[in-house]
Amino acid sequence: MRRPMRRPGMKAALGAAAIPTFSGPREMADSSGAIRFMRAPGWLPRGRRVYAIGDIHGYPDKLASLHRLISEDFVQRPTESAVLVHLGDFIDQGPDSAGVVSLLASGPPIRDIPVINLLGDHERMLVDALAGDRAAATDWLWAGGREALPSWGLSPHLPREAWESALPAAHVAWLRGLALTHREGSYLFVHAGVRPGLPIAEQSRDDLVTMRQPFLTTEQDHGLVVVHGHSSSPSVHIAANRIGLDTGAGMGGRLTCAVLEDDLIGLLSV
Repeated sequence: MRRPMRRPGMKAALGAAAIPTFSGPREMADSSGAIRFMRAPGWLPRGRRVYAIGDIHGYPDKLASLHRLISEDFVQRPTESAVLVHLGDFIDQGPDSAGVVSLLASGPPIRDIPVINLLGDHERMLVDALAGDRAAATDWLWAGGREALPSWGLSPHLPREAWESALPAAHVAWLRGLALTHREGSYLFVHAGVRPGLPIAEQSRDDLVTMRQPFLTTEQDHGLVVVHGHSSSPSVHIAANRIGLDTGAGMGGRLTCAVLEDDLIGLLSV
């Protein structure tokens, strides 16, 4: 069978017009000098850079290693201003939830880079439980709280009413201070996603921290490119309307950071 004829340069033209999609972890750099940038679906003002880290889930060692790579990149490629955004789900699944909270509650982990910490669904369950929500307490224990409590030196059978007084006050205050969203350029940073068709200002707390479908499968334009975690995958997902950065660190996968600047994106992971 003869192959169909193609006009010269057609493949190159189509490739140049397409929004690039990362197809696997081979695209994730494990050193600051190895970052490979590709065209991104959104943009940032010139001279602005965002480092956005996906779900951490109780792995402070991975987080500290990724912070070191970010720091090296910031030194090697200085820019006018930068911000570090953690996309939530700091606790549960991994061995040291308390270690992650302690690291971030101590202040910005990288010199000269301010930090934004977003509320994930695991933190929301714990915060609601501390406010007296019995159902949230049950959900949290089931979702990883029973394993997380010992990382604070507490019994997994400690009554819910005793959690707040037993946890470090600085950690409780940090958890209660987590933000729901952050915006930079044409990007909206949230933990889980948004409800398609609903203006950003009208999105509920539940949508922002738990949304999966129909957000994950829709091609609808949300008005902003949504950068999120929550729904894990072995590789980063990049589409015209969203960038998914949860690469399964809490389940033995890698912890990933998107490096966003101008209309480009690169990836760091550990």
